[in-house]
Amino acid sequence: MTIPAHRRAFGEHLRALRQANGHASQEAFAHHVGLDRTYISGLERGARNPTLDVIVKLARGLDVSPAEMLATIDA
Repeated sequence: MTIPAHRRAFGEHLRALRQANGHASQEAFAHHVGLDRTYISGLERGARNPTLDVIVKLARGLDVSPAEMLATIDA
């Protein structure tokens, strides 16, 4: 399966934001935002395609805007 570049970029950005926000482990972050660790892993690898609701949940958990979550995505 080929992972689209925009999903790969989103996942890399999510990982960087998570780590910069002090959430060293996916498990601790997943618990913080109310998602499963395997789902966070899938997002960071670009294997999962998050809904708008999930993007908002992640942004709130990272104390950033939803727009910041998408900042690395080229139009």
